[in-house]
Amino acid sequence: MDLKYEEGQDIKDFIAANDKRFEENLLNEAVNVRDKIEEILLTGNINLLKNAHKLTVHVVEQDEEEVIDFAKQEGVIWAKYAMTLSFKLEWVQAIRRTIWNFLYEYEVLSGMPENREAFYRLEEKINDQIDKFLNWFFISFSDFKDQLLESQKSLVKNLSVPIIPIKSNVCILPLIGEIDRERYQVIEEKVLMEVARLHIQTLIIDLSGVAEMEKDVSHYLTKMLDGIAMMGCESVITGMSAAIVKHMVEGEIDFGDKADIKGNLQQALEEYLVNNS
Repeated sequence: MDLKYEEGQDIKDFIAANDKRFEENLLNEAVNVRDKIEEILLTGNINLLKNAHKLTVHVVEQDEEEVIDFAKQEGVIWAKYAMTLSFKLEWVQAIRRTIWNFLYEYEVLSGMPENREAFYRLEEKINDQIDKFLNWFFISFSDFKDQLLESQKSLVKNLSVPIIPIKSNVCILPLIGEIDRERYQVIEEKVLMEVARLHIQTLIIDLSGVAEMEKDVSHYLTKMLDGIAMMGCESVITGMSAAIVKHMVEGEIDFGDKADIKGNLQQALEEYLVNNS
């Protein structure tokens, strides 16, 4: 490796003076990543070569705080744009090997005397910084992914409870799919919040799209109707399935005077919209 070296030059300046050769060596080490550099730049605006130089400086200067901060930033970016982790791992390991190649050449060109103890201390420090980068990168990547999943889960939950205003004080809550205890809790919270926020006076709860409802959820539903009534809102239930009606007939569910019950949504709309318009 034909490299430039000036007397008294430190390792950071030595690498900077040979930046093109550093990049060539790095690309030769990262055989699977080198063909993806442009794609990664376009996808996540991630300049792998520039970032490699940045990490190398932090590592050789033993700047642990900068190494960790940079790892956290990289973790978020790679998670945000769903970049392939195997590419990142190969790239960082290629940086590690390239640093060692340049350290060896630096020692040869500078004429430093061979000192095994000093060599092993340096090896430990360099590898420790690279390992810290990888550790914090994966922690940051994982944390961001978890946050993203939680936000998406919350969004899906909210979308599963669509309260649709059809008049200034009348709304429809069309429920679709299976309702278990976890989903009921989301429904209850969203309903009570929206009744208060929108000052809803009549809430039409349409159950015609409910595939299945756990028996204890049916009991919780009666408690939600109590809460709606306490907030000055009238509840109307439409589209009850045969299974729910069967529970009512057998006395397992008793809506009593908690809600006005209509056969279907059209009947409720005719009474609460057409007749009251």
